[in-house]
Amino acid sequence: MGILRLKNMTFFGHHGVCPEERELGQRFEVDVEMAYEMARAAASDRVGDAINYQTVYEAVQSVMTGEPVHLLEALASRIAETVMKRFPAQRAVVRVRKMHPPIPGFTGYAEVEVVRER
Repeated sequence: MGILRLKNMTFFGHHGVCPEERELGQRFEVDVEMAYEMARAAASDRVGDAINYQTVYEAVQSVMTGEPVHLLEALASRIAETVMKRFPAQRAVVRVRKMHPPIPGFTGYAEVEVVRER
């Protein structure tokens, strides 16, 4: 078993509760960790035996640039469900960050993490 990680994937989306967030859009970051049996890929050195991380990125991108949602929880859940359906991962951890949440005086980011297992 091994873990594939894609970290700090950056997307512009129109997700959020506030009308301004949905109208103007904002920057989000996504991390995905996928645990899967990678012994075959390691032995063969063939991308066809591995989870192709470009394809994972494209799956995440389709969710992030798709239908807007209100909550980070909904985004993270949709990404996790998509990843688990499309790839042979035993476990997926998805983190979605809203880099500039509309909170006066707050300079950090908001992050949600979801975990899905088979």
